[in-house]
Amino acid sequence: MDESEDVPKDFIKLKSEKLSVDEVSELVISPYCGAVSLFIGTTRNNFEGKKVVHLEYEAYTSMAESEIKKICRDVRQKWPSIKHIAVHHRLGVVPITEASVIIAVSSPHRAESLEAVTYCINTLKASVPIWKKEIYEDEYSWKENKECFWANSEK
Repeated sequence: MDESEDVPKDFIKLKSEKLSVDEVSELVISPYCGAVSLFIGTTRNNFEGKKVVHLEYEAYTSMAESEIKKICRDVRQKWPSIKHIAVHHRLGVVPITEASVIIAVSSPHRAESLEAVTYCINTLKASVPIWKKEIYEDEYSWKENKECFWANSEK
């Protein structure tokens, strides 16, 4: 395969169905890359002593996709060797232990892909309009990300 046939691609998806680590990682594999780095954010069963039953996510979908595209552009500027980027985020109900978000990045070497994955998740939490509601046994709470710039600007 000529490298020009394996042009860098971004795979962005917001969906209500269960996310697949295999599907996301396979999207970014390239014969020109020796590294695929993954971040998988899963629903845990507790928060500050409360039992979490499940999470629910809502998004302003078109704006969220646009913001994720900006993150991908930023990644490519910061780490020009990055080949493919995949960001899949689940919407709706996410049961305990299931993935809310999966990010995968491929690059020729591990350092760039690891740094890029960290940048992707931190920037996504800070700037993408996706909201999380934690459902407990007898109550619920909308959660803001501590990284979220618009939430912190009002405090």
